Amino acid sequence: MRVVDMHCDTIGEIYENRLLGNKYELKENNLHVDINKLIKGEYLLQNFAMFIDIKKYKNPYKTLQEMIQVYYEELEENRDIIKPVYSYEDISMCANENKIGALLTIEDAGALEGSLINLKTVYEQGVRLITLTWNHINGVGFPNFKFKIDACGNITEKVDLITPNTEFGLTAFGVELLREMERLGIIVDVSHLSDAGFYDVLKYSKKPFVASHSNARAVTNVVRNLTDDMIRKLADKGGVVGINFCSNFVMPTPHTDLTFTYIEDLVKHIKHIKNVGGIDVIALGTDFDGIQSTLEIKDASQIQLLAEALLNNDFTYEEVEKIFYKNTMNLYKELL
Repeated sequence: MRVVDMHCDTIGEIYENRLLGNKYELKENNLHVDINKLIKGEYLLQNFAMFIDIKKYKNPYKTLQEMIQVYYEELEENRDIIKPVYSYEDISMCANENKIGALLTIEDAGALEGSLINLKTVYEQGVRLITLTWNHINGVGFPNFKFKIDACGNITEKVDLITPNTEFGLTAFGVELLREMERLGIIVDVSHLSDAGFYDVLKYSKKPFVASHSNARAVTNVVRNLTDDMIRKLADKGGVVGINFCSNFVMPTPHTDLTFTYIEDLVKHIKHIKNVGGIDVIALGTDFDGIQSTLEIKDASQIQLLAEALLNNDFTYEEVEKIFYKNTMNLYKELL
């Protein structure tokens, strides 16, 4: 069964390892994702996120450019197997050529350093999806943490990683950025964004948007997951939620091993999201190479184990096809 995965952090891992002097390549490595694993997993398309921790890097936009350079160098090195895509038609062409498509994305719009010129530049470089925030306030919006406010009204450090942030959403620049993203043709991604920010995106967006790597809060009560109302609103908007494999966002009780992601728990999230928002809102967003969990699905080569589990849990073949690639492809057909 074909696969479209909306989120992995593989290029960032390759970039970081090269900075440390380690020779890492996309063709074959010891990460969750490499080209050989994608072939074995029957992938049609992999979104490659350029994850930029804006608190770690002194010049986030410069780091982003270096990471994009690594991305394109690796694709060029393996051009007989994988190729960059910029539109739905490009993805379809990849399928016809029996090649894997690679879609360039950014995780944390703070990497743009508050510049709409930089946004236009990365669009021209091939970026087609941007996750608005990661875990830091970034000038665009707020992550989903509770923040302390001092006597002068200044927002300071995080004080609660469990209670969702329902107060602070998109900034004025964040709304401006969202509108320009939609004008250019860059998909808006609300994973990591605060609850307040989700509803701001819902209010200001004119097009469908995604939660590229999030799960159901009703199953695993953490702020990184979506509430039932968010799932319904996302479905009504025509967007999708990509199922995330990180154990912290997957594990319900009574499991005691919080570092292991079980297939049965992924199925629980998928069942719940189907019941709440319908089958058409579910997609894949594994977060491969961005998570530390030990996985029952060890890497991209074993992704079909999830398809088998869904088929064994009363999902039809057509429903699994929707989850694995058709829902995301339908969205890309509309937006790219």
